[in-house]
Amino acid sequence: MSVAIYNTLSRQKEAFAPLSPNQVKMYCCGVTVYDYCHLGHARSYIVWDTVRRYLTWRGYEVRYVQNFTDIDDKILNRARQEKSSMEAVAKAYTAAYFEDMARLNILEADEYTYATHTIDGIKRLIYELEQKGYAYSAQGDVYYSVRKFEGYGKLSGRKLEDMQAGASGRVSEDQQIKHDPFDFALWKAAKPDEPAWESPWGSGRPGWHIECSAMVRDRLGETIDIHVGGADLQFPHHENEIAQSEAATGQPLATYWMHNGMVNVGGTKMSKSLGNFTTIRSLLDSPDGPDPMAVRMFVLQSQYRMPLDFTAGAIASAKNGWATLNEALNFGPSYGSSLNWADTEIALDQEALQQFQASMDDDFNTPGAIAVLFGLAKELQRQGNLIVHEGSPDSESSLLQQRWYTLVQLAQVLGLEAQAAGTDSSDSGGGISDSDIQALIDERAAAKKAKNYAESDRIRDQLSAQGITLIDKPGGVTTWHR
Repeated sequence: MSVAIYNTLSRQKEAFAPLSPNQVKMYCCGVTVYDYCHLGHARSYIVWDTVRRYLTWRGYEVRYVQNFTDIDDKILNRARQEKSSMEAVAKAYTAAYFEDMARLNILEADEYTYATHTIDGIKRLIYELEQKGYAYSAQGDVYYSVRKFEGYGKLSGRKLEDMQAGASGRVSEDQQIKHDPFDFALWKAAKPDEPAWESPWGSGRPGWHIECSAMVRDRLGETIDIHVGGADLQFPHHENEIAQSEAATGQPLATYWMHNGMVNVGGTKMSKSLGNFTTIRSLLDSPDGPDPMAVRMFVLQSQYRMPLDFTAGAIASAKNGWATLNEALNFGPSYGSSLNWADTEIALDQEALQQFQASMDDDFNTPGAIAVLFGLAKELQRQGNLIVHEGSPDSESSLLQQRWYTLVQLAQVLGLEAQAAGTDSSDSGGGISDSDIQALIDERAAAKKAKNYAESDRIRDQLSAQGITLIDKPGGVTTWHR
């Protein structure tokens, strides 16, 4: 069975067939670096990281390129507010991006490309569009003539007569000099105290849409396999990318277009412009904040194309879900030695493997894939409880090893990786010593002898919180392991 991808361009699921056998060119629209990333960004980059991981797991050689928009009005406005420079603002928030993504276990792209590093490619593409009659200059600006491109609107399904003018965001300034209100800026004439580059049309800087067209072409070629981004980029940004690139090259820009749904707060899309956003770091660093893996769980428990509602209850549910999964992922380190697990290569559980792959092959159905993980995890959790309370499991050791190994391998495909029991994302200590553990076990034995069961339970919980599992055996003997 092949992977099926919902293609925004065709509005249906299609069997995935890369341009070159077993090789995938994948481009992701990145952030405009003027502020910290919010949960909308977290969703987008977790989703595309998971798609990339899965395609790699399925045997494809994926080349994943992501851009940074490091020249933009928002960056310039932030620089003015901070009495800084465009370069300084972009550098600071680019670094913050990498910090946030690392915490969410998002793999770095094979290559990152920057708008300010692609100026020559941008100017070359604009020149080609001008020569082919798709672009025109006016008072130092250069505009794309939307009505010249016959396929305009094919990605978004919009018709020109239904669209709002001024998608470039400069309606008040450029409306009178454009040939058509739908035309958008490819190059913007220099303004006082703003960064600018020399060009055949005078000093200026690129428009937003042309940047991605040039970066895709420079790094991946004229046609790529998969172009991804948030649903809010479908129009006008991705629509304009298609118009620019395909008018210049005569080739499709991408075979498959994928878009993730938005994160909503109170039914409204989360965004910086609306001021209703929660940054990744503020959520993770809050006093009762979730583990980063719980945030990843929160994102992947929803189908990627659907809206995702951010609520306290949803985060609490994800925290509980991750606690269950994390406990199961730690089953091997906790009980493997006592179960005499063999240090040999293990075959994956075929039933779980087939269910997982069937879900992920169906347009990256992560909720279905996570359900498979929970099926494995809950059984391991049950066996762990038997070991703790009765001293042994009721299933064969080799079968438990296979289930645990399968869980670990499949969870890694989704970027969900175990956190050592009793730690959190900021834990850096060496843990409780063996002698201190034994001293607490002795205290617990004394409490049990005195029938002070509340104190006995308190000590067990104290040790459990530090990653220590106690096993009470017949004859009043208690063993333990980390």
